[in-house]
Formats: sequence, C-alpha cells, structure tokens
Amino acid sequence: SLLDYSYISFSVSHNMKKNSFSCLADLTADGSTELQGLSGVWFNQFSRFSVGPGTLISEMSLSKKRKVDTECRIFQEKWTSSYMFTQVNGKPVCLVCTQQVSVLKEYNIRRLYETQHGEKYNNLHGELRRQKVNEMLVGLRKQQSAAEIVCPEKRQAFANISLTRNTVADRISELSADLDSQLKRKVESFLAFSVAIDESTDITDVAQLAIFICGVDETLTVTEEFLELVPMTDTTTAEDIFCSVVGVLDRVGADWSRAVSLATDGAPSMIGKKAGVVTKFREKVQAANGGGDFWTFHCILHQDALCCKSLKMDHVMEVVVRTVNFIRARGLNHHQFDSLLIDCNITHGLPYHTEVRWLSRGAVLKRFFDLRGEIGHFMDGKGKLVKELQCPLWLQDLAFMVDITEHLNNLNKMFIRAFKLKLTLWKTQMASGDPAHFPCLRDVCTASVNPDVRQYKDKISGLLREFEKRFQVFSELETELAVFRSPFTVRASDVPADMQLEIIDLKCDVELKDKFASVGLDTFY
Repeated sequence: SLLDYSYISFSVSHNMKKNSFSCLADLTADGSTELQGLSGVWFNQFSRFSVGPGTLISEMSLSKKRKVDTECRIFQEKWTSSYMFTQVNGKPVCLVCTQQVSVLKEYNIRRLYETQHGEKYNNLHGELRRQKVNEMLVGLRKQQSAAEIVCPEKRQAFANISLTRNTVADRISELSADLDSQLKRKVESFLAFSVAIDESTDITDVAQLAIFICGVDETLTVTEEFLELVPMTDTTTAEDIFCSVVGVLDRVGADWSRAVSLATDGAPSMIGKKAGVVTKFREKVQAANGGGDFWTFHCILHQDALCCKSLKMDHVMEVVVRTVNFIRARGLNHHQFDSLLIDCNITHGLPYHTEVRWLSRGAVLKRFFDLRGEIGHFMDGKGKLVKELQCPLWLQDLAFMVDITEHLNNLNKMFIRAFKLKLTLWKTQMASGDPAHFPCLRDVCTASVNPDVRQYKDKISGLLREFEKRFQVFSELETELAVFRSPFTVRASDVPADMQLEIIDLKCDVELKDKFASVGLDTFY
C-alpha cells in the first residue's frame, strides 16, 4: 500500500524540438500528480493524471504530433532566381514543369531543380537568367488566367475543380472516349474517304505507325482527323502494317467500299507490287466495291526531298552539316557560339539537320548562310578553318541551295502545276543570267566579280524533269477532275462517253452558267 504522504520522483522525457525536460511528480494523498519542470520553466498547460490506489507510475510520454503548418515556413524570393520556383496559393510551384512541392523546404525545392532542370538552366546567369525567369512567370500567369479570360463568370467554378491525379486521369479518359465516339459517328457518315499512313521510329527504337483519315459527307463537308498511333513492337513487315491499318479502320467502323485512295511514305514495304501494303489495301477495297477505281499516292513532302537530291549539291551540304555538328554536338562549343551571337545582338542560333526531317534542310541552310561571318570567325578561333567560306564559287552554290530549298519547302502551299511553271520560268531567267527570284544568290553575285549563274540552268532543268516523273499521277487526276472543277470550259471529247452529252447540255444552259459564276462549287453541286 502507498504511504499517506510520500514523494515519488521519476523522469519524463519529452521530445519537443529536441529538448528534454526532467519532471517531478508530486504524489498527494488524494491520488493526483502535478508536473513541474525542474529547470525552472513551467509547462504552459499543467497535466493532471488520476492515479488510483495501489498504482505506481513508472514512465509517461508527452509526445505531440508534428504539424508542418505551424512551423512558419516562408517562401523566399531568392528561390525564384536560384531554383526557378514561385509560390501559388501557398504552394511552391516549379516554373519549368509546373510541378508542386508538397513541403515548403529549400532542400525539397533545390532537389527537384537540380535533378530535373539543373543541367539545362545552370548555364544561364545574370541578366539572361532573369529574363528567362520573367518569361516563365508571365507564361504561368497566362495559364492561370485562361479561365478568367474565356469565361470570367465561372472563375469560382474553375477554382473548385479538383486537380488530383486520379481525377485528372479520369477526365482525360472520359474526353478520349467522347472524341472517339464522335469520330466513329463522323466516319460512318463518309460517302468517300482516303487514308494516309506513315511509319517511323521514336527515340526508344519502337516503330510507330501513324494513321490519318480524310473523308467527305453528303453535305460536301471535308473532315480530316488523326485516327491512331499504333506501336509496332515486333516486326514492321507489309503484313504487320496492313493488319494494323485494317484493325484501326474496323474499330472506327469505316466502310471499305467507300475508300478511294491511300497515301504512304514510299518505303519498299509500303509500295511493293506483289505484297506491299498498297497492293493489299487495294485488293481489299476493290473486293468491297466491286473493282472500282482506287488511287495511291506517295507523300508529296517526301518526294519533294527526293527531288531536291537530284540537284547533286552534296559538296555544299557536307560542309554545312559538318560545321553545324561541330558547333551543336559539343556542349562547350554550343554555349560559346551562343555567347558570340548574343554579343552580336543575334537571338537565333543554328538548328540541327537530319535526313529524316526533310524540311529542316532549308532552315539549316538559311541560318548557316545568314551567320556565315560569325561561323567563320568562331571556327577560326577553334582552329577549324572552313576554307569554303572564302571561296566565291562555293558561296554561290550555297546561296543557290538556300533559295531553291526555300522554294521547295513552300511546295505544300501551292499547286504542283504552278510549281512546274515556276521552274520553267526560273530556268529561262537563269539562262539569261538573271537570278531575280533567288535573293541570296543575287546578293552574293552583287559582291562577286564576274559571277556566272547560267550554270544553275541545268540544275533547274534536272529538277523539272524529276518533278514531271514523280508527280505524274497528279497530271492524270487533273484531267479527270477538270470536268467537276470547271464543267463549262471542259471539252466534251475529254470526258467519258457516258457524260459527253450531259456536258454539252450543261455548257449551253445560261442560267446554270450564271449560277456557277456566282456561288461556290459545293453550293452549285
């Protein structure tokens, strides 16, 4: 039994901010204890513990749960410049990837920056870094204010939207399913459609098959949509590609009897005459429509790149690619060259060029030509003298390549027939020594002594022959489509026999002729 009046001392270890307090329990006769700090510091709140008779207190824990919100962690402005972070609604947000850090600690912010963005942005210092940070801040504010601009009356509704990962993932899935259902309904309404496919390898060495569809409905409304990106994880034979295309078209409910054309990238597996994708596709379509007409096309941009190779200007491209790779492929050279351009108040550097990216050829050549002075100075400083930059004849060839590739890159914005006519005009002008439509070549010739541009006439002639050969299918189609494009000017002898009499009646109908002149093709038909 306990004595009426006795004192029992014990030690209570309380871990709060790494401080330990030794406490004395004064056990009174009525069975209660009062805790008092031996160090002379009283607890803010006294704890009283009821102790029944016959009970001996040996130890007691006064641990308290830690709350981050009560630790007064404040976002520091220097973190914006050092780690490219800002504070949004009390949370630190990365300006680069807009990722949030849950706990506002410098260690967490620094770790995200160094592991994900440090390699890219550590080379920015001083004014350049401040400008980049300000651009990112402006971009982030625009993203946040998009809802207010589009529908300001729904501002609070947008603010209440949950942005948890599961919620966002579910909404993306719902949007995807809705778009897929709309696409299926649209494909079912097509009276005729064409398909375009392209197979390429991504950065993980997985072949990806892109499938597009373009169709027209009964209201003559043309719809062009991306169907699917199919990963080809195994082989990429013609049979594999054909099965993938068939699976995608069947999934969206396409009517095979209404397919009229197929466009490919011209690879052997695509255009093989015996077992290529084009051959298999045509057989399936004609089996469905009873042997109707079916057209196949080679990608215009790809043929454009192949035609450009007929110029045989490898001595120009070899020097350009070698020099650009020396500057871009090495980090130190790239940074030093960019610093040189900044000192010269030039904001755009040199882009890469690869054979797969056909349209990049024109951009690389143009930038190389514009920066040829700075490139020559930089390469001299590196001990890599580019002797061709001192040769007037090579500079003329470079200027000609810049101009002709720029014209070729604009081919997708004009008609094939129009481009052929332009080639004919340029050939005539070059034969007379007039580079009127070649501005870079004209500038180089102005600074040269006795320049000769007549040599480029043969280059343009070869390019014209290549175009005639590769784009022959468009000439054939032009004749067949002329009757629908301009029915009042086509000759009756140029159309099929079953349409000749009707064309004659149509050309003699004054009322229909006036209507055709006043409304568009779709309204007229």
